[in-house]
Amino acid sequence: MNMNEKEGGVCEGGLNVTLTIRLLMHGKEVGSIIGKKGETVKKMREESGARINISDGSSPERIVTITGQSEVIFKAFAMIAEKFEEDILASMINSTVTSRPPVTLRLVFPASQCGSLIGKGGSKIKEIRESTGAQVQVAGDLLPDSTERAVTISGTPHAITQCVKHICTVMLESPPKGATIPYRPKPTAGGSHTVLAQPHAASAFAIQGQFAIPPQDAVLSDSKSEATVVQHLQLLSLICDWITLKP
Repeated sequence: MNMNEKEGGVCEGGLNVTLTIRLLMHGKEVGSIIGKKGETVKKMREESGARINISDGSSPERIVTITGQSEVIFKAFAMIAEKFEEDILASMINSTVTSRPPVTLRLVFPASQCGSLIGKGGSKIKEIRESTGAQVQVAGDLLPDSTERAVTISGTPHAITQCVKHICTVMLESPPKGATIPYRPKPTAGGSHTVLAQPHAASAFAIQGQFAIPPQDAVLSDSKSEATVVQHLQLLSLICDWITLKP
């Protein structure tokens, strides 16, 4: 969620601001909201009044950006959640599964705001869960090459929409600190991607302060890499000795 671009303030009876909220989605989820020839996303834009943009690229993950006045944003969220619920119901036809899984959305916003969302001792996130009926989980790790975290929301479309309203209020009251490096999905070696394949959800109490993840190429992940470094150091030492001894 990018709260750097906002106008207005919190007014009586609700929010009266322009928001930009980013969602992290699988390619299949993106395909669902785009629809045949873009008809579904076009309908969402027209009926909600929100600007809905989908990132380009061949990555299995995409960023969906929703921008507009607060009530417009909430309507767009409701429409997306309802579409995903329709997909779930359709997948259960002729299926042996009897319990319906919840709708799940993943928000992306600055890690510096996560402490306010969690609250002291997890009090705020507990309040949001209890008042909306939605499950809310804040990732313990930063998304790769960014200063953002994923917040996963699960529940009914109504519960998700109510949860987003609470989250937006918290984020407006506690703007991000410092510059934000946005997460940009990209394929890993071999063309696969693992951010959504692996659970990022962590206990609310696991997030204490800020920390960074070093680039993968800066980490020695196996003995082969270590041996290569040792060889390079030995070669460097020989060169230095040769320069010292050279008349």
